[in-house]
Amino acid sequence: MRRRPHRRVVLALCLALLGTASATACGSGDEEPTTLRVLASSELRDMAPLLDDLRRDTGVELDMEYRATVDAGDGLTPGAYHHDLAWLASDRYFQLRLKESHGAADKPLATTTMLSPVVVGVKPDTARALRARAKGGQVSWADIADAAAAGSVRFGMADPKRTNSGLSALVGVATAAAGTGSALRAEDISCDRLRGFRTGQKVTAESSAELREEFIAHQDELDALITYESELLSLNAGGRLHEKLEIIYPKDGMVLSDYPLLLLDPAKRDAYDKVVAWLKSASTQQKIMERTLRRPLGPQVRRDPRLRADIGNALYFPDQRAVVDQLVEDYGDPRSPTPNHVIFLLDFSTSMRGARVAALRSAFAGLSGADTSATGKFVRFYQGERITVMRFGGRVLAERDVTVGGRRDLRSVDSFVAADGFDDSTAIWSALDHAYRKASGIVRDHPGQPVSIVLMTDGENTSGITFEEFRRRYAARAETVRSIPTFPLRLGAADTAELTRAARTTGGRVVDAGARSLPDAFKEIRGC
Repeated sequence: MRRRPHRRVVLALCLALLGTASATACGSGDEEPTTLRVLASSELRDMAPLLDDLRRDTGVELDMEYRATVDAGDGLTPGAYHHDLAWLASDRYFQLRLKESHGAADKPLATTTMLSPVVVGVKPDTARALRARAKGGQVSWADIADAAAAGSVRFGMADPKRTNSGLSALVGVATAAAGTGSALRAEDISCDRLRGFRTGQKVTAESSAELREEFIAHQDELDALITYESELLSLNAGGRLHEKLEIIYPKDGMVLSDYPLLLLDPAKRDAYDKVVAWLKSASTQQKIMERTLRRPLGPQVRRDPRLRADIGNALYFPDQRAVVDQLVEDYGDPRSPTPNHVIFLLDFSTSMRGARVAALRSAFAGLSGADTSATGKFVRFYQGERITVMRFGGRVLAERDVTVGGRRDLRSVDSFVAADGFDDSTAIWSALDHAYRKASGIVRDHPGQPVSIVLMTDGENTSGITFEEFRRRYAARAETVRSIPTFPLRLGAADTAELTRAARTTGGRVVDAGARSLPDAFKEIRGC
């Protein structure tokens, strides 16, 4: 058998033939590399060229399996890991699952490797329009959502059910809608505050790379792309856009992806430490920045000029898995955005004259776009939404159907609510029965369309059918109709007990508008 040359001889030959710079590579090749199996976010495919350098410099080879980030996190089960490491765009959702089911004792060691915020890339004309409408010229998530609802921003975003970038953007939008400035709670999430934003989403994908290609293919039909800063910078540098995108860093904050490397198998700690040390070294951080346009860790690497924008404070990620799950469920499937149909049933009995009807009209004006507060922008009527407004007294006095397509349609709603014509009696249950007859036709003609009823009254039932008769008729309706909830808004002396019974019967809930402003009550309840 032929004897292998002594290591010092090999090293001397390397130095003589290739020079000092190649000695490390040649010397490390004398040993078999350690191979680590890695479950990785699909976004990390762009790191592949650097992994050859990792193998050469450390003797550690990473065998990468790529999945969408949320899918990858769902595939990690303590005690049944099939990989040595996980390398995710973000491990926040995985950590929530871990805390809920296994506790801190099973928490893997994690090390941040690079950074990139989820931001908004917009065409120049769109960016100018957004800044012109934004307070102080600083665009927020609320401004983006408002423009999406109005039809002036059509965007692409990855599927939040599967991707970190889509989920991070959704957290940003929902946090701005809540207006609390803190981590989202279950009570902060309301599907109506997300539907207007969702109507602007015209393109989606199951990874940021696929999203990039979809945006390029449909760029003439879109105004914006919501994704990682690094993806937008790479896209601008790629020469495939008709016009470069301006990056907007929403003033109300962003979710920052930190690409943690997780140690799943403690027995591989030595190899893990080598990989971590290599990734965090200044030379590797420089290469990562140049290759991927992600932000390096710390000040030891001089940033590319394109990465010097201030990203402000990072948004809080929800600290409960149930909150994230509810957020994603409420947002719905971006591939099949179905506009909802809301029936507004408005009490125009004589007791509503004066301040109460003035507040009602103000609330509708807010839904039509007059409410420019951060939270108000999330509850405006949006493009494609279908609205039926009914005024009632002792009977239904008038009704109007509108599909929102622009300012003319919104003015039509406002003028209908502004009309006078009151009645001396109040037939609450007859009017609600009429609304359910209307809803029966809607679900028949538009199967699958979300429908809800908002009932606003300040009095007690004085004419028409009784609540018991309404409930009997309701129970006899088709199941698709019985699934439509009623949300009563109580004003003045309205019978709380009866309204609560109606809400419970139909699956809705009562909001006491007397305890807050009527516009705020509408924000809480509309359409969900």
